[in-house]
Amino acid sequence: MKLVIVESPAKSKTISKYLGREYTVKASVGHVRDLPKSNKNAIDIAHGFAPHYEISKGKEKVISELAASAKKASEVLLATDPDREGEAIAWHVAQALKLKNPKRVVFHEITESAVKNAIEHPRLIDQNLRKAQEARRVLDRLVGYDLSGLIWKKVRYGLSAGRVQSPALRILMEREREIRAFKPEDFWVITADVETDKKEPLTLTCSEEPKTQEDADAILAKGKKNKWSVKDVTESETKRSARPPFTTSTLQQAASSRLGISPSRTMGIAQKLYEDGHITYMRTDSISLSTAAQQQILGVVEKMYGKNYVHAQHYKTKSKNAQEAHEAIRPTDAARQSAGSTEEQQRLYRLIWQRTVASQMAPAQLLKTKIIAQVGPPAQAGNDSTVPDFFVNGSRTLFDGWLKADPHAKGEDVELPRVAVDDSLTLLDIRDEHKQTQPPGRYSEAGLVKELEKRGIGRPSTYASIIKTLHDRGYVERENRSLKPTDTGEVVSSFLEDQFADYISDSFTADMEDKLDDIAEGTAEYEKILADFYTPFTKDVASKKDIPKLTTLGEAPKGITCPLCNADMVVKLGRLGNFLSCSRFPDCVGMRGLDGTEREGPKETGEHCPECKDGQLIERDGKFGKFVACNRYPKCKYIKKDENNLGGERTGVVCPTCKNGEMVGRRGRYGIFYSCSNYPKCTYAIKAKPTGAICDLCGSLMMEGTKTIPERCSKKECPNHNPQKIKA
Repeated sequence: MKLVIVESPAKSKTISKYLGREYTVKASVGHVRDLPKSNKNAIDIAHGFAPHYEISKGKEKVISELAASAKKASEVLLATDPDREGEAIAWHVAQALKLKNPKRVVFHEITESAVKNAIEHPRLIDQNLRKAQEARRVLDRLVGYDLSGLIWKKVRYGLSAGRVQSPALRILMEREREIRAFKPEDFWVITADVETDKKEPLTLTCSEEPKTQEDADAILAKGKKNKWSVKDVTESETKRSARPPFTTSTLQQAASSRLGISPSRTMGIAQKLYEDGHITYMRTDSISLSTAAQQQILGVVEKMYGKNYVHAQHYKTKSKNAQEAHEAIRPTDAARQSAGSTEEQQRLYRLIWQRTVASQMAPAQLLKTKIIAQVGPPAQAGNDSTVPDFFVNGSRTLFDGWLKADPHAKGEDVELPRVAVDDSLTLLDIRDEHKQTQPPGRYSEAGLVKELEKRGIGRPSTYASIIKTLHDRGYVERENRSLKPTDTGEVVSSFLEDQFADYISDSFTADMEDKLDDIAEGTAEYEKILADFYTPFTKDVASKKDIPKLTTLGEAPKGITCPLCNADMVVKLGRLGNFLSCSRFPDCVGMRGLDGTEREGPKETGEHCPECKDGQLIERDGKFGKFVACNRYPKCKYIKKDENNLGGERTGVVCPTCKNGEMVGRRGRYGIFYSCSNYPKCTYAIKAKPTGAICDLCGSLMMEGTKTIPERCSKKECPNHNPQKIKA
């Protein structure tokens, strides 16, 4: 028996269909080892930045089962994903199972031919790729740990900073400052409805945009007074070529703009399509197609649309770092126009199919037309009474070409009536519209992905997680499908820009990505890259320890005083945004909103803090209701535990992490969840009410399910999390 190990149960199910009885396919259910949460035990900096890995919580039983299967197997094949992270998972599995001679197999699509071909051509684990992923993980941990610790002290406990998330946040804040600094300018748009000799309507736009109402009125008056005629007509045939197949970045952008699906959700849907064998691997910088795939696509084009639509096109990847996969994202079978078990999967697959098939189709041929109209007699030297020309643009599709497969990309044809120079036009109506110049728009999620790729920040596998982290940390919020930095995000970004500008610059971040690529290519040493970065970085962090706290953002407007003691007030950053606080805090807890309205602040209880002895207990309002805590937070994190302070429903189930807390119900931004009563010392939490049972696969708590699944594992990666789907 030969054992094949993959990451996910869904992937193992698909692969099992293609291999014979001599193969057993099992899943590691994601990562099996990781760095411990505490940085003190995670990385041995003194000994070459050596990481100390430990078995991920809940994976003990998975590893035990895999080890038992490996002992019985004549050969072990590691078939994890074909990128650096997949290479690292394969290595971790080999280390955890203590495999002596594991073989690595790689395929970029889960089809019978691809899987069998990979099985026949195994290789060793690529240690350079593995080290590059390890360097990225260690580097991100070191940066995040040191910067986040400083931000906890200078801004607020629980915030974070990351090597790539911080530059992304900086980009959003730079745009926000541009918007604030923008000064709008007035202008007027003048349009005219005219009619040709053949009674065909046209709407024309003035070629100049007057800056004052007086100038606009002058054009209107002359337009009504003078005769109109055709000054010029230009027609030109143009070709519009198809775009290359999708990369990770362009797929995320198109899914966001066309389907309204976020980058993180897009990657989750694409992962399912890949695991079910419908598309090739979805983390890639490449825009190329294999010869076999291209020939199949050309055959599909000829069969569906005809020979005149066939146009073989070879796309060459421009990015020097396009190494995550050898092909663009494409259907594994171009003849299949629809695939996926859910509506979202079907919509995303259709988008991928259209883009891929269109990439091998002939250019569209368009006829561009521009009509220019003049008002009054032709301009003469010294004549300043003439009216600016009016114009209208139109287009007509002569041959749809690749737009036949992707009609959504076509846009709207505006076909203009046929006119000749000097033809008269009859004015029906002329009007003006007052407008103002607009500030640059905020980035959408798709726009930010495009900008990150353009600046060389991050890699295909990180774009979605960068944006998700910014949302999860409360640094950005969605506003009309755009990303707007929150007060917290602005403070954190400003702090990093002031104190660590070099480390979050575009050039530094992109250069570090190149160095990680050098490790993957075997041209750079892991230890040297980390040492060259970390030695000066840690000194810079240490030098910033004495800077003042940043929660005070400035003085309140004059005339606004504390509602309790009449002292001056200051603008402060709070968990729920900026507010006005008494300058004597914590001696006085008076609060106001930014508009000056009085707010109910923390209430004194008259009790001393039993933990630090120096603080006073006060009642605060938190995300999940009122609670009593020490007023010296974050220096003292004592929270009083009592019947009214646990946060909600008590379950009687002991927390599996700290062993002495109780799982209690709480209300979060996404509804009710259950977490340990010892929070924040213990942060264990699950989505639904625990039943008290323990999962027999991973050892996690079981929780209430649905009508069809009465009980399921609380660990998302565990097969028991959704046993009905696994069974199906």
